[in-house]
Amino acid sequence: MVDFALEVPDGDNRERMVCRDCGHIDYQNPKIVAGAVVAHDGKILLCRRAIEPRHGFWTLPAGYMELGETVEDGARREALEEAEADITLDGILAIYSISRIGQVHIMFRARFADQPSFGAGTESLEVALFAWDDIPWDQLAFPTVHWALQAWHANQTGPLGAPAGNPPTDPRGVGRAGRG
Repeated sequence: MVDFALEVPDGDNRERMVCRDCGHIDYQNPKIVAGAVVAHDGKILLCRRAIEPRHGFWTLPAGYMELGETVEDGARREALEEAEADITLDGILAIYSISRIGQVHIMFRARFADQPSFGAGTESLEVALFAWDDIPWDQLAFPTVHWALQAWHANQTGPLGAPAGNPPTDPRGVGRAGRG
């Protein structure tokens, strides 16, 4: 049986999981989440989660990247898997650091590739387009969904400038509150 211990390896300055038998270092690094704010005629595509965490809450189509894909590929794949939507990406809308759970969220501004077509994928209970005033703000799954929607609202059309980032009230992504 492999025996790992938390220690600071030689030449490092952080605790890591190190195999006591062979010295192998098991580096734990953040996971990347790729997703999109998909808009059509001023409405936003949201998915109601059929999985944990936050089963039954609304989210943007997003999820972990897979090995061998680009961030753009990951965002398009997640929209297809969760919302059965073929999308075109306009560019990076926001990058969020969620240090408390070791994630980086990269969100794109996007639109449907052709006519709006969507449905509930295997990870969604339902999928719908919401006008801004109809978004179920109290039923959104994660703080980054709130943040990305606000970033989209501030930059719906035209050229995308520098991506939005964590709000000043939560620069490291350690809070659990909603709208930030």
